[in-house]
Amino acid sequence: MEAQDGTQQQHIALAHKLFLLTHPDVDDIEKVRLRDEVLDAVKTRDMASLYESLAVASVLEMDTAVLDRMRKRIEDELKTLDDKIADAEENLGESEVREAHLAKSLFFIRIGDKEKALEQLKTTEEKTVAAGQKMDLVFYTLQLGFFYMDFDLISKSIDKAKNLFEGGGDWERKNRLKVYEGLYCMSTRNFKKAASLFWTQYRPSQLMRYSLMIPSFSIPSLQALYRWTESHLNKRLWMHLKSLQ
Repeated sequence: MEAQDGTQQQHIALAHKLFLLTHPDVDDIEKVRLRDEVLDAVKTRDMASLYESLAVASVLEMDTAVLDRMRKRIEDELKTLDDKIADAEENLGESEVREAHLAKSLFFIRIGDKEKALEQLKTTEEKTVAAGQKMDLVFYTLQLGFFYMDFDLISKSIDKAKNLFEGGGDWERKNRLKVYEGLYCMSTRNFKKAASLFWTQYRPSQLMRYSLMIPSFSIPSLQALYRWTESHLNKRLWMHLKSLQ
């Protein structure tokens, strides 16, 4: 699970940097650093589509030579992955076929091709029997959902994960789902539920840095406490005014 967790953390970190890079309250000096870090991450992972979209939005400067190199590496790696799938289907067993398809899914996730990644994850799921492995595929889908802030995809994936857990599931995966759902609830301003989900024994640092973890956990808790206090005081005030009538 280490590779998976590391990939998730990288994607969340990149999404956070992209958010800061386009935020008006971030100063220009900080944006210079963020822009360099984003460009380095995009080139390292061959995220050609994201590079193009960021260049169109004037977030990054377009370098056609860089884009061409990324496209060439994508083409070469995709051919290698397809060859491995063909070899596994012809010469190996079902487990090896699934792993070859999973590798292609992770490749599309790495390069940020959302639609192809979702399509390949579906293909991989069709070749997956174990409940735990199916759950891992849902987590990869959630990773895509959070990177692109696709709330519909996130919501459906959380529901799918809960349905899978009805047939059983290990403690570690269940608690990881709580953190994902907590992030979703915080993004949709359901602070009370986010607070209750965040305070688990799961190691959230696998999804976010500790510098982000503390405010992410504290803010929804304070918001929930404030709303509960406000509601409680309003109720007491109403009862007091009613008694004076």
